[in-house]
Amino acid sequence: MKRLLLASLMGTAIALGTQAMASDADLKSLEQAARQEGAVNSVGMPDSWANWKDTWADLAKLYGLKHIDTDMSSAQEIAKFAAEKDNATADIGDVGAAFGPIAVQQGVTQPYKPSTWAQIPDWAKDPDGHWMLAYTGSIAFIVNKQLVKEAPKSWAELKNGKYKVSIGDVSAAAQAVNGVLAAAIANGGNEQNIQPGLAFFADIAKQGRLSLSNPTIQTLEKGEVEVGIVWDFNGLSYRDQIDPSRFEVLIPSDGSVISGYTTIINKYAKNPNAAKLAREYIFSDAGQINLAKGNARPIRAEHLKLPTEVQAKLLPNEQYAKVQPIKDAKAWENTSKALPQLWQEHVIIEME
Repeated sequence: MKRLLLASLMGTAIALGTQAMASDADLKSLEQAARQEGAVNSVGMPDSWANWKDTWADLAKLYGLKHIDTDMSSAQEIAKFAAEKDNATADIGDVGAAFGPIAVQQGVTQPYKPSTWAQIPDWAKDPDGHWMLAYTGSIAFIVNKQLVKEAPKSWAELKNGKYKVSIGDVSAAAQAVNGVLAAAIANGGNEQNIQPGLAFFADIAKQGRLSLSNPTIQTLEKGEVEVGIVWDFNGLSYRDQIDPSRFEVLIPSDGSVISGYTTIINKYAKNPNAAKLAREYIFSDAGQINLAKGNARPIRAEHLKLPTEVQAKLLPNEQYAKVQPIKDAKAWENTSKALPQLWQEHVIIEME
Protein backbone atom coordinates (compact mmCIF):
# COMPACT_ATOMS: atom_id res chain seq x y z
CA MET A 1 0.00 0.00 0.00
CA LYS A 2 2.72 2.45 1.02
CA ARG A 3 4.63 1.55 -2.14
CA LEU A 4 1.65 2.47 -4.31
CA LEU A 5 1.04 5.62 -2.27
CA LEU A 6 4.64 6.70 -2.70
CA ALA A 7 4.61 6.02 -6.43
CA SER A 8 1.48 8.14 -6.88
CA LEU A 9 2.89 10.90 -4.71
CA MET A 10 6.04 11.05 -6.71
CA GLY A 11 3.93 11.93 -9.74
CA THR A 12 5.90 13.58 -12.47
CA ALA A 13 9.07 12.80 -10.58
CA ILE A 14 12.34 14.34 -9.78
CA ALA A 15 14.91 16.88 -10.72
CA LEU A 16 18.20 15.11 -11.08
CA GLY A 17 20.76 17.62 -9.89
CA THR A 18 19.77 21.01 -11.22
CA GLN A 19 18.03 19.61 -14.32
CA ALA A 20 14.35 20.01 -15.14
CA MET A 21 11.83 17.72 -13.48
CA ALA A 22 12.41 14.14 -14.52
CA SER A 23 9.86 11.59 -15.69
CA ASP A 24 8.42 8.55 -13.95
CA ALA A 25 10.97 6.52 -15.90
CA ASP A 26 13.79 8.48 -14.24
CA LEU A 27 12.28 7.74 -10.86
CA LYS A 28 12.17 4.04 -11.69
CA SER A 29 15.82 4.22 -12.78
CA LEU A 30 16.71 5.89 -9.48
CA GLU A 31 14.93 3.18 -7.53
CA GLN A 32 16.71 0.43 -9.49
CA ALA A 33 20.11 2.07 -8.98
CA ALA A 34 19.42 2.48 -5.26
CA ARG A 35 18.40 -1.18 -4.95
CA GLN A 36 21.69 -2.20 -6.57
CA GLU A 37 23.63 -0.11 -4.05
CA GLY A 38 21.59 -1.82 -1.33
CA ALA A 39 22.48 0.48 1.58
CA VAL A 40 22.28 4.06 2.80
CA ASN A 41 24.60 5.22 5.59
CA SER A 42 23.70 8.38 7.49
CA VAL A 43 25.22 10.75 10.01
CA GLY A 44 23.22 12.76 12.54
CA MET A 45 20.00 10.87 11.81
CA PRO A 46 19.62 8.49 14.78
CA ASP A 47 16.46 6.44 15.34
CA SER A 48 15.34 8.50 18.33
CA TRP A 49 15.58 11.94 16.65
CA ALA A 50 12.52 13.15 14.69
CA ASN A 51 11.38 9.51 14.42
CA TRP A 52 14.01 8.68 11.76
CA LYS A 53 13.62 5.02 12.75
CA ASP A 54 10.33 4.70 10.85
CA THR A 55 11.86 6.17 7.69
CA TRP A 56 14.83 3.78 7.81
CA ALA A 57 12.41 0.87 8.40
CA ASP A 58 10.29 1.95 5.42
CA LEU A 59 13.34 2.27 3.14
CA ALA A 60 14.44 -1.22 4.16
CA LYS A 61 10.98 -2.69 3.59
CA LEU A 62 10.19 -0.89 0.32
CA TYR A 63 13.59 -0.84 -1.36
CA GLY A 64 15.79 -3.31 0.52
CA LEU A 65 18.16 -0.59 1.77
CA LYS A 66 20.26 -1.53 4.78
CA HIS A 67 21.09 1.37 7.10
CA ILE A 68 23.51 2.45 9.80
CA ASP A 69 23.79 5.87 11.47
CA THR A 70 26.60 7.59 13.34
CA ASP A 71 25.27 10.43 15.47
CA MET A 72 27.26 13.67 15.38
CA SER A 73 26.87 17.44 15.28
CA SER A 74 26.25 19.46 12.10
CA ALA A 75 29.83 20.78 12.02
CA GLN A 76 31.24 17.27 12.53
CA GLU A 77 29.14 15.93 9.64
CA ILE A 78 30.52 18.49 7.18
CA ALA A 79 34.07 17.87 8.41
CA LYS A 80 33.57 14.12 7.96
CA PHE A 81 32.33 14.52 4.36
CA ALA A 82 35.44 16.60 3.56
CA ALA A 83 37.95 14.38 5.37
CA GLU A 84 36.71 11.09 3.87
CA LYS A 85 36.35 12.13 0.25
CA ASP A 86 38.61 9.33 -0.99
CA ASN A 87 36.78 6.68 1.03
CA ALA A 88 33.38 8.00 2.13
CA THR A 89 31.56 6.10 4.89
CA ALA A 90 28.53 8.44 4.92
CA ASP A 91 25.99 9.04 2.15
CA ILE A 92 23.57 11.50 3.73
CA GLY A 93 23.40 13.72 6.82
CA ASP A 94 20.95 15.98 8.63
CA VAL A 95 22.21 19.43 9.67
CA GLY A 96 20.81 22.63 11.17
CA ALA A 97 19.57 25.23 8.68
CA ALA A 98 22.64 27.46 9.05
CA PHE A 99 24.93 24.58 8.05
CA GLY A 100 23.32 23.85 4.65
CA PRO A 101 24.95 26.84 2.91
CA ILE A 102 28.23 26.15 4.75
CA ALA A 103 28.30 22.59 3.37
CA VAL A 104 27.72 23.95 -0.15
CA GLN A 105 30.49 26.55 0.26
CA GLN A 106 32.85 23.77 1.32
CA GLY A 107 31.98 21.77 -1.80
CA VAL A 108 30.96 18.55 -0.03
CA THR A 109 27.35 18.21 -1.28
CA GLN A 110 25.56 17.08 -4.43
CA PRO A 111 22.15 18.39 -5.52
CA TYR A 112 18.90 16.49 -5.71
CA LYS A 113 15.41 17.99 -5.93
CA PRO A 114 12.59 15.72 -4.75
CA SER A 115 9.34 15.55 -6.72
CA THR A 116 7.55 17.62 -4.03
CA TRP A 117 10.08 20.47 -4.57
CA ALA A 118 7.39 23.00 -5.50
CA GLN A 119 5.74 22.61 -2.06
CA ILE A 120 8.93 23.59 -0.19
CA PRO A 121 8.96 27.36 0.55
CA ASP A 122 11.72 29.32 -1.22
CA TRP A 123 13.26 30.45 2.09
CA ALA A 124 13.69 26.79 3.09
CA LYS A 125 15.70 25.53 0.10
CA ASP A 126 18.82 26.06 -1.97
CA PRO A 127 17.74 26.99 -5.53
CA ASP A 128 20.00 24.30 -6.99
CA GLY A 129 18.75 21.56 -4.65
CA HIS A 130 21.85 21.09 -2.50
CA TRP A 131 19.82 21.52 0.71
CA MET A 132 16.17 21.92 1.72
CA LEU A 133 14.56 21.83 5.16
CA ALA A 134 12.58 18.63 5.74
CA TYR A 135 11.16 19.79 9.08
CA THR A 136 11.10 23.00 11.07
CA GLY A 137 11.59 24.30 14.56
CA SER A 138 9.89 27.46 15.82
CA ILE A 139 10.48 29.14 19.16
CA ALA A 140 7.60 28.32 21.52
CA PHE A 141 6.58 28.63 25.17
CA ILE A 142 6.16 25.54 27.35
CA VAL A 143 3.99 26.36 30.35
CA ASN A 144 3.63 24.31 33.53
CA LYS A 145 -0.12 24.61 34.08
CA GLN A 146 0.20 23.46 37.70
CA LEU A 147 2.37 26.51 38.49
CA VAL A 148 0.96 29.11 36.06
CA LYS A 149 -2.75 29.92 36.24
CA GLU A 150 -3.02 31.71 32.87
CA ALA A 151 -0.63 30.66 30.12
CA PRO A 152 0.91 33.62 28.28
CA LYS A 153 -0.15 33.61 24.62
CA SER A 154 2.32 36.30 23.49
CA TRP A 155 5.63 37.95 24.41
CA ALA A 156 3.60 40.95 25.61
CA GLU A 157 1.70 38.74 28.08
CA LEU A 158 4.93 37.01 29.11
CA LYS A 159 6.46 40.37 30.02
CA ASN A 160 3.53 41.28 32.27
CA GLY A 161 3.23 37.95 34.09
CA LYS A 162 4.21 37.01 37.63
CA TYR A 163 5.93 33.66 36.92
CA LYS A 164 9.60 32.87 36.34
CA VAL A 165 10.87 32.59 32.74
CA SER A 166 13.57 30.07 31.73
CA ILE A 167 15.49 30.49 28.47
CA GLY A 168 18.64 28.48 29.13
CA ASP A 169 22.27 29.22 28.30
CA VAL A 170 22.53 31.96 25.67
CA SER A 171 26.30 31.34 25.41
CA ALA A 172 25.89 27.69 24.35
CA ALA A 173 22.43 26.73 23.11
CA ALA A 174 21.06 27.61 19.66
CA GLN A 175 17.58 27.28 21.18
CA ALA A 176 18.29 30.07 23.70
CA VAL A 177 19.95 32.32 21.10
CA ASN A 178 16.95 31.95 18.77
CA GLY A 179 14.67 32.64 21.75
CA VAL A 180 16.28 36.07 22.13
CA LEU A 181 15.86 36.69 18.38
CA ALA A 182 12.18 35.66 18.55
CA ALA A 183 11.59 38.19 21.36
CA ALA A 184 13.42 40.84 19.33
CA ILE A 185 11.30 40.14 16.22
CA ALA A 186 8.07 40.40 18.25
CA ASN A 187 9.25 43.78 19.55
CA GLY A 188 10.35 45.34 16.26
CA GLY A 189 13.91 44.01 16.03
CA ASN A 190 15.60 41.70 13.53
CA GLU A 191 18.83 39.80 12.84
CA GLN A 192 20.82 43.03 12.78
CA ASN A 193 19.02 44.66 15.70
CA ILE A 194 18.80 42.31 18.68
CA GLN A 195 18.41 45.22 21.14
CA PRO A 196 14.61 44.83 21.59
CA GLY A 197 15.19 41.19 22.62
CA LEU A 198 17.89 42.16 25.13
CA ALA A 199 15.67 44.93 26.53
CA PHE A 200 12.79 42.47 26.86
CA PHE A 201 14.81 40.00 28.95
CA ALA A 202 16.53 42.77 30.89
CA ASP A 203 13.08 43.94 31.99
CA ILE A 204 12.16 40.40 33.10
CA ALA A 205 15.50 40.16 34.95
CA LYS A 206 14.82 43.49 36.73
CA GLN A 207 11.49 42.09 37.91
CA GLY A 208 13.39 39.14 39.44
CA ARG A 209 11.60 36.78 37.05
CA LEU A 210 14.50 35.47 34.93
CA SER A 211 15.31 31.92 35.97
CA LEU A 212 18.73 30.38 35.35
CA SER A 213 17.14 26.92 35.07
CA ASN A 214 17.67 25.39 31.64
CA PRO A 215 14.30 24.21 30.25
CA THR A 216 15.07 20.50 29.83
CA ILE A 217 12.96 17.41 30.38
CA GLN A 218 14.61 16.95 33.81
CA THR A 219 13.97 20.50 35.11
CA LEU A 220 10.43 20.53 33.71
CA GLU A 221 9.62 17.20 35.32
CA LYS A 222 10.94 18.40 38.70
CA GLY A 223 8.76 21.54 38.50
CA GLU A 224 11.76 23.88 38.30
CA VAL A 225 10.45 25.63 35.16
CA GLU A 226 7.27 27.72 35.18
CA VAL A 227 7.48 29.03 31.58
CA GLY A 228 10.28 27.80 29.32
CA ILE A 229 11.37 29.12 25.93
CA VAL A 230 12.08 26.14 23.66
CA TRP A 231 11.91 24.85 20.09
CA ASP A 232 8.36 23.63 19.47
CA PHE A 233 9.51 20.06 18.77
CA ASN A 234 11.39 19.95 22.09
CA GLY A 235 8.41 21.37 24.00
CA LEU A 236 5.99 18.89 22.43
CA SER A 237 8.34 15.99 23.08
CA TYR A 238 8.84 17.01 26.73
CA ARG A 239 5.08 17.46 27.19
CA ASP A 240 4.30 14.03 25.79
CA GLN A 241 7.05 12.28 27.72
CA ILE A 242 6.24 13.82 31.11
CA ASP A 243 2.46 14.36 31.19
CA PRO A 244 0.44 15.97 28.36
CA SER A 245 -2.14 17.30 30.84
CA ARG A 246 0.51 19.12 32.89
CA PHE A 247 2.00 21.31 30.15
CA GLU A 248 0.80 23.62 27.40
CA VAL A 249 3.00 24.35 24.37
CA LEU A 250 2.23 27.31 22.11
CA ILE A 251 3.80 29.67 19.58
CA PRO A 252 3.70 33.31 20.79
CA SER A 253 1.07 35.13 18.74
CA ASP A 254 3.03 38.37 18.30
CA GLY A 255 6.00 36.82 16.52
CA SER A 256 8.56 34.04 16.55
CA VAL A 257 11.44 32.67 14.51
CA ILE A 258 11.33 29.51 12.39
CA SER A 259 14.34 27.44 11.45
CA GLY A 260 14.86 23.73 10.85
CA TYR A 261 16.98 20.87 9.60
CA THR A 262 18.10 19.89 6.12
CA THR A 263 19.47 16.74 4.58
CA ILE A 264 22.78 17.05 2.77
CA ILE A 265 23.89 14.37 0.31
CA ASN A 266 27.62 13.65 0.38
CA LYS A 267 29.33 14.63 -2.89
CA TYR A 268 31.59 11.60 -2.42
CA ALA A 269 28.84 9.13 -1.36
CA LYS A 270 29.38 5.48 -2.23
CA ASN A 271 25.59 5.05 -2.38
CA PRO A 272 24.48 8.32 -4.04
CA ASN A 273 21.30 6.91 -5.58
CA ALA A 274 20.20 5.41 -2.26
CA ALA A 275 20.83 8.81 -0.64
CA LYS A 276 18.71 10.56 -3.31
CA LEU A 277 15.94 7.98 -2.94
CA ALA A 278 16.06 8.50 0.85
CA ARG A 279 15.60 12.26 0.33
CA GLU A 280 12.74 11.59 -2.11
CA TYR A 281 11.02 9.46 0.51
CA ILE A 282 11.66 11.96 3.34
CA PHE A 283 9.75 14.61 1.33
CA SER A 284 6.89 12.28 0.32
CA ASP A 285 3.67 12.30 2.37
CA ALA A 286 4.71 9.09 4.13
CA GLY A 287 8.15 10.46 5.02
CA GLN A 288 6.74 13.78 6.21
CA ILE A 289 4.19 11.95 8.39
CA ASN A 290 7.05 9.92 9.91
CA LEU A 291 8.74 13.18 10.98
CA ALA A 292 5.46 14.49 12.43
CA LYS A 293 5.19 11.32 14.53
CA GLY A 294 8.47 12.45 16.11
CA ASN A 295 7.02 15.88 17.05
CA ALA A 296 8.87 17.56 14.14
CA ARG A 297 6.65 19.86 12.05
CA PRO A 298 7.09 18.78 8.41
CA ILE A 299 8.07 21.47 5.92
CA ARG A 300 5.04 20.44 3.81
CA ALA A 301 2.67 20.68 6.82
CA GLU A 302 0.23 22.94 4.99
CA HIS A 303 0.03 20.57 2.01
CA LEU A 304 -0.47 17.39 4.05
CA LYS A 305 -3.49 15.68 5.49
CA LEU A 306 -2.01 14.28 8.67
CA PRO A 307 -3.75 11.39 10.44
CA THR A 308 -5.75 12.76 13.41
CA GLU A 309 -3.54 11.11 16.03
CA VAL A 310 -0.40 12.51 14.33
CA GLN A 311 -1.83 16.04 14.03
CA ALA A 312 -2.53 15.86 17.78
CA LYS A 313 1.24 15.64 18.34
CA LEU A 314 1.76 19.00 16.60
CA LEU A 315 0.44 22.53 17.07
CA PRO A 316 -2.30 23.82 14.72
CA ASN A 317 -1.01 25.46 11.52
CA GLU A 318 -2.70 28.75 12.43
CA GLN A 319 -0.34 29.20 15.39
CA TYR A 320 2.48 29.71 12.88
CA ALA A 321 0.92 32.77 11.22
CA LYS A 322 3.50 35.22 12.65
CA VAL A 323 6.66 33.08 12.52
CA GLN A 324 9.42 34.25 10.21
CA PRO A 325 12.65 32.72 8.93
CA ILE A 326 16.12 34.23 9.19
CA LYS A 327 16.15 36.82 6.42
CA ASP A 328 19.77 37.99 6.68
CA ALA A 329 21.94 34.97 7.45
CA LYS A 330 25.23 36.92 7.45
CA ALA A 331 23.92 39.56 9.87
CA TRP A 332 22.51 36.85 12.12
CA GLU A 333 25.82 34.98 12.14
CA ASN A 334 27.57 38.12 13.39
CA THR A 335 24.84 39.00 15.91
CA SER A 336 24.66 35.50 17.36
CA LYS A 337 28.44 35.46 17.90
CA ALA A 338 28.22 38.75 19.80
CA LEU A 339 25.10 37.77 21.75
CA PRO A 340 26.68 35.93 24.74
CA GLN A 341 28.71 39.04 25.66
CA LEU A 342 25.72 41.35 25.07
CA TRP A 343 23.56 39.06 27.22
CA GLN A 344 26.03 39.38 30.12
CA GLU A 345 26.23 43.16 29.74
CA HIS A 346 22.52 43.92 29.30
CA VAL A 347 20.58 41.08 30.96
CA ILE A 348 22.59 39.09 33.53
CA ILE A 349 23.83 42.33 35.11
CA GLU A 350 20.18 43.13 36.00
CA MET A 351 19.98 39.94 38.11
CA GLU A 352 22.70 41.12 40.50
